[in-house]
Amino acid sequence: MNHWYQQLTKPSWAPPAWIFGPVWTVLYIIIAVTYGAAVYLFARSDLPWIVLLPFLLNIIFNIAFTPLQFRLRSNFLAFLDIVLVLLTLFWALLAIYPYALWISLANIPYLVWVSFATVLQASITWLNRAR
Repeated sequence: MNHWYQQLTKPSWAPPAWIFGPVWTVLYIIIAVTYGAAVYLFARSDLPWIVLLPFLLNIIFNIAFTPLQFRLRSNFLAFLDIVLVLLTLFWALLAIYPYALWISLANIPYLVWVSFATVLQASITWLNRAR
């Protein structure tokens, strides 16, 4: 893990660093299967473009988080990004619900984790605002 990040002040309830790898591994499997299914539905013309859009935006914002947090070392930009991850995920799950309920339900763990991660990132950003 990045030495800079290890030195940041974190809330007492922050999970240990080792938990992030296994959690994200499971979540990325869920994301790959369900987002792949959404793309498949779109390719079959069973899903309009506007329903696929939040899935695509969510992936872009998800991928952007690590460089913002660890390369740019910007807690604030990482916080803005995780909020966009949360908002696009919520939008995606609402949008896909009428077409494929199972995709919405399968992503509930992702929604719960991103909600937690958003609060955690907000806390880290606030606690380290002087850095």
